[in-house]
Amino acid sequence: MTATRIRPATPLDAARICAIYNHYVTTTTVSFEEDAVGEAEMAQRIADVGAAGLPWLVLEVDGTLAGYAYATKWRVRPAYRHSVESTVYLDKDCTGRGLGRVLYGALLDELRKCELRLVIGGIAQPNAGSVGLHEALGFRKVAHFSEVGMKFGRWVDVGYWELNLARDGQG
Repeated sequence: MTATRIRPATPLDAARICAIYNHYVTTTTVSFEEDAVGEAEMAQRIADVGAAGLPWLVLEVDGTLAGYAYATKWRVRPAYRHSVESTVYLDKDCTGRGLGRVLYGALLDELRKCELRLVIGGIAQPNAGSVGLHEALGFRKVAHFSEVGMKFGRWVDVGYWELNLARDGQG
């Protein structure tokens, strides 16, 4: 049996988070970053999310950090203060086991406590796994931008999914 634990991230998690994330940065179009992120930069990102009063969670599987999820402000203007953009990443060897749904569900629970209204997920296309995860959690597709990013010499589309926490039956 696999033992899992979800807890708030700390800057001490930055190295392991980089190891998970940089795989996606350097080998996929899932992230539009083009250069691997360093430990100090990641620690600062974790601190910035916390300073904004938003959650950054990590998932441990059998004592090893296997994934993370967090939210950031959607836009800086005050009227957007009730909307956030969500992010979730799993270690490449931990996908397809339902762990993303557990981790993302925990993030959504934390966001409900923050009295937020809307969670927005941007997904580089194609990405059936991420689309399936979002839709299983109640997100619905609301936008699609064609050829909005270029990575590895090719144009990449991005779709946007939203979850209204006030209408999802749990908020």
